[in-house]
Amino acid sequence: MLGHFINSTPWNGVVLSAIGNGNGANGNGAAAADVENVVIVGSGPAGYTAAIYAARANLKPVVFEGLQNGRGGQLMTTTEVENFPGFPEGVTGPDLMDRMRKQAERWGAELYTEDVESIDLSSRPFKITSGERSMLAHSVIIATGATAKRLHLPSEEAFWSKGISACAICDGASPLFKEREVAVVGGGDSAAEEAVYLTKYASRVHLLVRGPAMRASKAMQDRALAHPKVTVHFNTGIVDAFGGNVLEGLHLVDNATGEKRDLKVNGLFYGIGHQPNSKLVAGQIDLDEAGYVKVSHGAATSVEGVYSAGDLHDTEWRQAITAAGSGCMAALSAERYLTANGLGREYKQQEQPAAHEQAAAAPKATDSVDTADSFDSSKDKHKGQYALRKLYHESSRPITVLYTSPTCGPCRTLKPIFNSVVDSYSGKIYYVEIDIEADPEIAEAAGVNGTPTVQVFSNKERIANLPGVKQKSQYRQIIDQALQEQMAKVPA
Repeated sequence: MLGHFINSTPWNGVVLSAIGNGNGANGNGAAAADVENVVIVGSGPAGYTAAIYAARANLKPVVFEGLQNGRGGQLMTTTEVENFPGFPEGVTGPDLMDRMRKQAERWGAELYTEDVESIDLSSRPFKITSGERSMLAHSVIIATGATAKRLHLPSEEAFWSKGISACAICDGASPLFKEREVAVVGGGDSAAEEAVYLTKYASRVHLLVRGPAMRASKAMQDRALAHPKVTVHFNTGIVDAFGGNVLEGLHLVDNATGEKRDLKVNGLFYGIGHQPNSKLVAGQIDLDEAGYVKVSHGAATSVEGVYSAGDLHDTEWRQAITAAGSGCMAALSAERYLTANGLGREYKQQEQPAAHEQAAAAPKATDSVDTADSFDSSKDKHKGQYALRKLYHESSRPITVLYTSPTCGPCRTLKPIFNSVVDSYSGKIYYVEIDIEADPEIAEAAGVNGTPTVQVFSNKERIANLPGVKQKSQYRQIIDQALQEQMAKVPA
């Protein structure tokens, strides 16, 4: 909390000094020193930009980045971003978010990779609660963005993660789609981009456009229409999916003629738009009929001191650059609100060296794949199929396996989280990271259809398969179970 810092106390790599206003108690009896200046709920370009501006204003913002949906927002599931200024050669969405995150950290933002469970705006200061902590704040910036829409096909749940996905860069490298035909539904930039991206893995990509024309930018339309492995189907709707254990095809309908036909594909990826993540503040601030936050003056909501940033209120543009701009407006608005009401506590900071300067002085961590020559069973953490095979056949310890792919944004979120869980079991379990592009046969044998996925093995049996990003407590529960089973089989 802000009040826990005293003059010249180093915090998170930034030297801070508490100065200015904020003495005494507030309306609900909490000491002012226990109240944060600003809490930012959400990340992505909106949340991280808000954090950068608030941190540079010496407000020491607290950021809840999100966990289940992944920190970094929708860009963590985006391949090449070619229209963000400053990157003439383009940049991947996850790389762009990593850069913004590091910049926010450099200027003193306090980041938590946690989901916020509730926001109470009924009294001041406002109360924000996650699964691991609760705090009070004089101002709040909501940057929870939007979530990919689903078609809600009759068989959608049966084939979810078994052929149907909302994230091409998370799941595209799965053996399930390797050299197979897949489909993408949608007519905007996201759908066109995913269709082109999937040509790296699929033998053919069918882009299913519900209307007579695409809504994507001219550049993305040209790229999709000209690609030799992409077939665009206009006026095409999906009635349902079919298959056995995995997706085998789609029942389609011509939206112009009503004619029905089947298309055999092993994958279906959604690129049909998003819905705002406004449930946390529904009933507390004004929303429109679709659930988007209503704003005035760029970022202000109907509750003074509460601001919206990014796709949570943007019903028209929905671009990374406009989200970043609204994050800037929200942070500056929060700063003005705190100053005008005498609520802010300023934290002077000493600028830290740039990340590349720190990296030059720091030793680089090894991230090499284990081989017969380099494998060392005394180490807890390993990488690659050689280590997995060796440990599976020769070790009595439980084995945790994290399946990732190079372009997977949620994988970047999960790696540090899961590694911290593994660290708490030092000497008791093994951890192996498998890149499903480098070791596709391992992923196929393990039945992995998307990344990230965590599997846990005990006594040569798989006891858990956890796709996506889960809470730390879920991973700990499974690992504890594996250790208990191991102990039960040890002779007395």
